[in-house]
Amino acid sequence: MTQGASLDIRTIFRLDNAVLAFRFTATIFDRAGAAIERLTDPGRLRLWLHASGLDFSDEVTAEDLTAAKALRECIHRAGAAVADGGQIVAADVRALNALSRNGNPYRVLEKGEVRWRGASTADALSVIAADAIYTLGGPDRDRVKACSDEHCHGLYVDTTRANNRRWCNMNTCGNRAKKAALARR
Repeated sequence: MTQGASLDIRTIFRLDNAVLAFRFTATIFDRAGAAIERLTDPGRLRLWLHASGLDFSDEVTAEDLTAAKALRECIHRAGAAVADGGQIVAADVRALNALSRNGNPYRVLEKGEVRWRGASTADALSVIAADAIYTLGGPDRDRVKACSDEHCHGLYVDTTRANNRRWCNMNTCGNRAKKAALARR
C-alpha cells in the first residue's frame, strides 16, 4: 500500500485506539447524534480490515458486512456496560463467544512481527471478537471507559497510572474538549 493510500484510510477511519475491538467500534461516529457510518459497503470493511492487519480475504460480501456490523454493535454494548460498571447481557456474551470460535485464524511470525492470518472474513471477525473477550474480561476490565466527548463515546482502556483519563484520544477528543473550554472562557 502506498503512503497516499495510507493517508486516505486515516481520513476515513480512526485507527488510533490500541485495542483492536474498540478501534472496530469507532467505525461509527457520533452515536449520540448523527451516527456517521463508516462501513458503508463491503469494500469499506475490507479496507478497515486491511488497515488493521486482518487482510484475510480478497472478497468481502454483503453478508460479511452485516455480520461485522452486528459484531461491532455487540462489542459496543458490552464495552459500554463494562465502562458503566455493569454486566454484559447474556445474549452479547453468547454472540461474542460464538463469533470468537466461528473462524480459524492463526498467528504467524513474519518479518520479525506477529501477524494474524486466515482465509475468510469470518476469521478476521473471530480475531476481533476474541480481542473484545480478552479486553472485557481480562486484567484491564476495570480500566475500560467510554470517551467523555459528547460526539464520540468511543471505548478505550485507560492506561494512566491514576486511571483518570477522560478521552479516548488526547489528540482528537481531548483536544476538541480543551478548545471548546477555551472558547467558552
